[in-house]
Amino acid sequence: MPGIRIVRGSSMPPYEAWTRLTDWERHGAQVPFTRTSLHTAPPTRVGTRFTAVTGMGRFVVNDVMEVTVWRPPLGRAPGLARLEKRGRLVHGWAEIEVRPAADTGSEVHWREELRLFGFPRLLDPLVAVAGRRLFGRAVDRLLAPGPAGTGGGRGAARGDRGEPTGTAEGQ
Repeated sequence: MPGIRIVRGSSMPPYEAWTRLTDWERHGAQVPFTRTSLHTAPPTRVGTRFTAVTGMGRFVVNDVMEVTVWRPPLGRAPGLARLEKRGRLVHGWAEIEVRPAADTGSEVHWREELRLFGFPRLLDPLVAVAGRRLFGRAVDRLLAPGPAGTGGGRGAARGDRGEPTGTAEGQ
């Protein structure tokens, strides 16, 4: 299973970053050819289920997910959401952790292990590179300045001088 690790810094307080990153329906707007549908009424909690459908025409992939850990940030305590991937083609898990930054703002850790049924393990490095780019872009857009989760800005979350503040490990 290829591992994907993304770390980003944001000037947003942890709860605001958390709210943007866990708005499941907005995820689809950040990933090309993807839409997300909820199967469980809000608010999100352990047991919430949703599907991200990616593709065009007859070729689509359903990424069925269930929230198995739901712990929003509170004060200086980090937030953690864990999603188990339970689809026919996509297996594995994802974790979104939002920590208070040392000074102000927050630090986001996105961890994901995924397996695509039918893909040979030989292609795992390619899947990992594509996943880091795809999920890194989604995180950047969800944390971008502008209306919550709209990807209102371009590029990564930025520091005061406009420099990227995060990394996608292994890129």
